Amino acid sequence: MEELNRLSKEDYQKAEKMPVVVVLDNIRSLSNVGSVFRSADAFRVSEIFLCGITARPPHREIHKTALGADETVAWRYFHTTGEACTELQSMGYQIVAVEQVEGSVMLQHYHVSPHTAFIMGNEVEGISQEALPFCSAAVEIPQEGTKHSLNVSVCSGIIMWHSFQQLFLGRRPVA
Repeated sequence: MEELNRLSKEDYQKAEKMPVVVVLDNIRSLSNVGSVFRSADAFRVSEIFLCGITARPPHREIHKTALGADETVAWRYFHTTGEACTELQSMGYQIVAVEQVEGSVMLQHYHVSPHTAFIMGNEVEGISQEALPFCSAAVEIPQEGTKHSLNVSVCSGIIMWHSFQQLFLGRRPVA
């Protein structure tokens, strides 16, 4: 494990975070929540906002999937996604829906700017009607299969990777 150059919990807390927030809008599955924590740790997302029915740590099922990332990634809980969006706006964040809606931009064409918050919607219902008016943009991940939807944890991982690639990897010197 030492060869992997992994950060300790203490070093992770001190490390620079990517100026991106992931908002979980009424996510039902504890495994999905844990998986989002794990990806957020991998890409050093600054914070996760857990909203509505979304479960929150400490919880055994979240911890099992997160593999401890629920203890490293900062998070906050909000009773409604609207409350979370109001807080994000007051912090100067651009709020972006990850949703297949009219006018959405394909992810490969979307430039992530610092202080972006991505809202991930419920596994069945998508992003709540309460949250959509707060969004200044919408992005979607191109898909070519028969389902035209991805699991929310997979989708959030792709969004975090895209953000990480643009905001962090673009600044690093090539080895």
